[in-house]
Amino acid sequence: MKTIWTMAAAAAGAAAYGLTRPSVRATLREDLDTVRRRDPAATNGLVSIVSYPGLHAIWAHRGLHKLWQNDSTKVPARLLSQAVRTLTGVEIHPGAQIGKRFFIDHANGVVIGETAEIGDDVMLYHQVTLGGTSMAQTKRHPTIGNNVLVGSGAKILGPVVVGDNSAIGANAVVVKDVPADSSAVGIPAKVRPKKAARVGAESELPEPLTRTVGAPTYTKYPEFELVDPAIWI
Repeated sequence: MKTIWTMAAAAAGAAAYGLTRPSVRATLREDLDTVRRRDPAATNGLVSIVSYPGLHAIWAHRGLHKLWQNDSTKVPARLLSQAVRTLTGVEIHPGAQIGKRFFIDHANGVVIGETAEIGDDVMLYHQVTLGGTSMAQTKRHPTIGNNVLVGSGAKILGPVVVGDNSAIGANAVVVKDVPADSSAVGIPAKVRPKKAARVGAESELPEPLTRTVGAPTYTKYPEFELVDPAIWI
């Protein structure tokens, strides 16, 4: 119990220090905006900060990933990542590379391996595994592109690549590359292109757009369109 309270105090101190930095506050605002856009149930920023384990796991990973970059702090980073798993139900290896505006909804039973790479604007549901299929110390986990949705219970295994703007269906097992603008559903997953109309619409928004309507300025990011019932939970 004493160890848990010590860890909690250290985390609180680190959070208090971080909030004094403008870049950290900007990232926090971006994270809360991501939660509101991805989860209709998120209506209060304070509640999101306190009660969303997915956010807690992502915040912890950012610090642990920095520790992982130095050989002298790899062991503490790995041990702390296991503590985060116990507290949040999400296991993210500190070696994993994760982009901006990443969100884990329902955040339970998620596993992200050491050599996994995740792009920007990616969303995972619960019970997702980004796992490996090799015992060799090499690139053995998936690479997820930008603006990708992974449904609940999906397993993406091995050094496969999931292209930008793609969707993986609930409980799908993906062991082969998924091209951009595609959906993958089933066991093993079958890949098919999204509807042409949707691909055309997305091509108009290749990058996030910043728009000003009076004041203040806000940023619009690509949204997911769940075109396949198997994506839903």
